[in-house]
Amino acid sequence: MIIVSTPYLPGYKITKTIGFTWGLIVRSRGLGRNITAGLRSIIGGEIHEYTELLNQSREQALDRLKEHAKALGANAVINVQFDSSEMGQAMTELLAYGTAVVVEKEETQANPVRLS
Repeated sequence: MIIVSTPYLPGYKITKTIGFTWGLIVRSRGLGRNITAGLRSIIGGEIHEYTELLNQSREQALDRLKEHAKALGANAVINVQFDSSEMGQAMTELLAYGTAVVVEKEETQANPVRLS
C-alpha cells in the first residue's frame, strides 16, 4: 500500500478514485503518564511520554487507514493528512485520512521541462 501526502504519485497513474478513507484512534494518556508528564511540565522541556504516545497513535491510525483502504479495493492513498483533538481531560483522538485510489506504474518516462 502506497501512502503519500501529495495529490499525485510520481511514476504512477491513477486509474480509479475510490473515495474517502480513514483510520481513527482514541487514546487515554493514563494516570501514570499524566503524573509523570505533570511533574515533567513543572521543569519544562519536551514531555517524552506524550511524544511517544502520539507517535504510537499516528502509526496505529495509519495502519487502520491502510486496512480501510485495502478493504475498499485501493492499492494507494493520496492526500493523506492527520487531525487530532482532545476529548475530555485525558483522551486524544487522532485521525489519519486521505483519498483511496487504484494506481498503475507509468510505462513511459517523464520528460524534463526545458526553458528555452
